Amino acid sequence: MISTDDIIKIASFFSLIAHTPGRLRVRVNPKITQNAGNISLSDIEDLPKKIDGINHIKINKIIASVTITYDPNIFKPKLWEDLVKNENIDEISILINELAKEVI
Repeated sequence: MISTDDIIKIASFFSLIAHTPGRLRVRVNPKITQNAGNISLSDIEDLPKKIDGINHIKINKIIASVTITYDPNIFKPKLWEDLVKNENIDEISILINELAKEVI
């Protein structure tokens, strides 16, 4: 199982490529493989099953990118950008915990 802190830790390895409301594409720093701990790719890909408002996560290992489609009425676009910049983490943590189905 993946925790809210894990989500924030994973996001610290992201840099923004493109963002339109409902779709976020980020580059993933290769150092994530050394620092991800027990988090697997399937843990990340399964987040839509665990958090309302995240529709789909696609991981492209070849070009080291992640595309996240989400409901912009639930997750405001600015929150995603804040997550990638590691800003307003308390607000983001509260929202994730409120929307979590299984995330602890």
